[in-house]
Amino acid sequence: MVLWKSVVGKLWMTIIGLVALIISILGLFLLNYIDVYHFRNSYDIKRLFIYTGIVGFSLTTIFALFLFYKITQPLRLLKKAADTIRKGDYNARVQNIRSSDEIGELAQTFNHMAQEMQETIQEVNHEKEHLSSILRSMTDAVITFDADGKVLSANPPGEGVLNDWNDISWLESREEANPSFQVPEPLYALFQTVLESRSDLSTKVHVQQGVYSVVMAPLYSSDTVRGAVAVLRNVTEEVKLEKLRKDFVANVSHEIRTPLSMLQGYSEALLDDIVSSPEERRELVQVIHDESLRMGRLVKDLLDLARMEAGHMGMKQDHIQLEQLLQRVYRKFSVLAKERDLQLTMDIPEEPMDLKDADEDRLEQVLTNLLDNAFRHTGPGLEVRLSAEHVQTEKGKFLVLKVADKGQGIPSEDIPFIFERFYKADKARKRETNGGTGLGLAIVKNIVEAHHATISVHSMLGQGTTFTLTFPVEMN
Repeated sequence: MVLWKSVVGKLWMTIIGLVALIISILGLFLLNYIDVYHFRNSYDIKRLFIYTGIVGFSLTTIFALFLFYKITQPLRLLKKAADTIRKGDYNARVQNIRSSDEIGELAQTFNHMAQEMQETIQEVNHEKEHLSSILRSMTDAVITFDADGKVLSANPPGEGVLNDWNDISWLESREEANPSFQVPEPLYALFQTVLESRSDLSTKVHVQQGVYSVVMAPLYSSDTVRGAVAVLRNVTEEVKLEKLRKDFVANVSHEIRTPLSMLQGYSEALLDDIVSSPEERRELVQVIHDESLRMGRLVKDLLDLARMEAGHMGMKQDHIQLEQLLQRVYRKFSVLAKERDLQLTMDIPEEPMDLKDADEDRLEQVLTNLLDNAFRHTGPGLEVRLSAEHVQTEKGKFLVLKVADKGQGIPSEDIPFIFERFYKADKARKRETNGGTGLGLAIVKNIVEAHHATISVHSMLGQGTTFTLTFPVEMN
């Protein structure tokens, strides 16, 4: 530090100036007076003035150096400690100041302030880390925006949502007009409304095939809104399950209403003795019996499907020979094929077809459902084919089963939905008395997936349908 720029230097220069001014004034008048009146030893008097000036300058210099050590040095230590704290090191303290004057009290106050600041910063960092840990562990996406629409912070799920939405090409061109605006298009209207209304808002936004529940609240700084925080939750599965629940209730009600109406109508006819002959009575009883069996199959299939989807399906895993199962199913449906004038063929390889950890009864249920569907949708004189083969791929060895028919086929827009419960590809098809329950393919899919296998379908209108089941035999 330059001496004349310090407080002590300025004080020292001021004292020196005052001493020089006083001596100059005294010398101007007093020395003149001595020369005029011709005092003796005037030279000694002048020399006394000079010595006095030198001593005065020396004493002020020593005083200045003393002040420099007692005042400036502690202040420099305080300044150094303050600079260290300013750079982020809150452990800095002022040392080697043991005086009990104002400077000592200032140093103690400074150290106390630094200690309090260090504890406060530690508490703030602890709370910040605690909040960051909570945000990182949240499954919901949390995104914070400032008033200009810039993203201030986001937890990992929030970053994932932003990345996914930024990859989508939106019709709006707000980002091109204002590149700094980073609020995604689905949240733009809600963001503007929150800033204007200064209140919490919640809604659901649809992004492609996903549904998100959004809660957005304003961020305040004093009395001004400095941004907003959005909490997003992917509720696609919840919405889908809710829709499935409503559709399930509606479909079950529809499926049960018809047999119940028939049971009620025919039973009332019997009670009122409307029928006039034993043959008519027997026919009505047969209808009641068939409808009761149909309702029993529906309830049984519903219970089976509920157990499968809940993961409680009982599997008797064993080593089975698939060719024996295929032969048994083929023989069972050969009689029905002759009755309906259908051509049922089977093509299986000569080498053994073994499956490990498979349930033979469940697989027979799968083949029965698929063949029953093929028979019901194939006209007289057409072919239904059951085949099996070994397939070697890069992923390993697989056993492929196919059930193909030459029936009416399935529209391409209906193929993705045929494994859903109660879904009908033919909307105008009337339910036969011995028809299915609408749950067969859903049950088939659950059984196949329980065997770690896959099922696929290929169909063309008027040319037939082929269901392909792929079972792993040896995986690489």
